[in-house]
Amino acid sequence: MIAATITIGWMSGLFYGFSVSVMPGLRVAADRTAIETMQRINVAILNGWFLLGYIGALVFSAAAVVLHAVGSGGRDALGPLIGALVAYLAAMAVTARINIPLNNALEQAGPVERIEDPAEVRRAFEAPWVRANVWRAVLCTVSLGLLAWALALR
Repeated sequence: MIAATITIGWMSGLFYGFSVSVMPGLRVAADRTAIETMQRINVAILNGWFLLGYIGALVFSAAAVVLHAVGSGGRDALGPLIGALVAYLAAMAVTARINIPLNNALEQAGPVERIEDPAEVRRAFEAPWVRANVWRAVLCTVSLGLLAWALALR
């Protein structure tokens, strides 16, 4: 439960940080600057630390559910643990269905200096990506809260 709480906390913080600082900062940047920055972030984020948080949150949450479901103690925490896992799975679904395809489309637009209409590329990317990211932040925060509740019950 502690590992699940830490890794989901990382993911909640990451998505929250994008919502309150990265994307508002990019909103006032020029189109080419915003596109290039997001293209670079999308490459840089694929690293071991990110994957530890992103996949670890799923694995540790699922393990906590299984261990509490089959174990003899800690049944009180099972409900919040299941809720935390479901909320995190929903955040992963948002990522897979919305954010990743938008990231891929941004990459497929090519090098920023060769994009003919950067305003259109940005328009297709930014608003839907930001909305989906807010959902990821909310879902991960719900998951984190449920894990904290499970820890308190345990």
